Amino acid sequence: MKSVAQLSARLAYATMCATLAWGVLIATGWAHKITGTQGLRNTHMVLATLAIAFGSLHAFCFTMLKTIDFGLLKVLVPFVEGGQLRHALGIVGLELMIAIAFTVGLRKKALYRKWLRFHQMAYVAVTITIIHSWFGAIANGNLAILWLAGLTILIPTATITIARFLPPEILMRLGMMEPEPGFEPEPTGGGNAMDVSVDNHRCHRYGVCQAEAPEVFQLIDDNRLTYERRPSPELYAKTRTAARSCPMRAIELRERVR
Repeated sequence: MKSVAQLSARLAYATMCATLAWGVLIATGWAHKITGTQGLRNTHMVLATLAIAFGSLHAFCFTMLKTIDFGLLKVLVPFVEGGQLRHALGIVGLELMIAIAFTVGLRKKALYRKWLRFHQMAYVAVTITIIHSWFGAIANGNLAILWLAGLTILIPTATITIARFLPPEILMRLGMMEPEPGFEPEPTGGGNAMDVSVDNHRCHRYGVCQAEAPEVFQLIDDNRLTYERRPSPELYAKTRTAARSCPMRAIELRERVR
């Protein structure tokens, strides 16, 4: 049972990092650019499900170990019965991931911005679970394995996640994002203007555009997308980011002579 606990922990770690990295790649539109395939969110959901499943199996294995006293209550509640900090981090991280997974179906029923803020707690859940993994590896004498394999997985995941929050101008300088043809990275106050249109047949109402440019794109109560067809110049950068981030490539930006 101990070997199962170790294997499930390592699989949970790997799929958790893959879930985070793939989610960022989809949200930014980079996954579509890399693969040329639309509708990639199902892969993200599969990875997330596997991460939660392996994490739950890892936690359950502790209740079956005969070498330590780790009952069900101690697996479910942090710090109960003298629980340690590293155990508490794993419990909180896993339970937060499960809560986020259960709320995925509420995206279209709840206020989108509130749902998105809660969904973004996955960054926190992954971070504290990774800390739990490293503390566990140190305590169990497996640091050498995690040092090699764990860093190999963690470094690209952390790099992609950090890039997710960099301003578009920096990403353009790094070559990770291309400027929209006909528009400068920042509005100059003159020249041509921007027109926005959305292909309703391609748009799946994921809400990524609203997350990137809420002043321009809004999902309203009946799950319709409304948007500013002629945004103001100070919103050009956000609008371009929203267009690039759309997983279905449903947003089209056109140049309009003032």
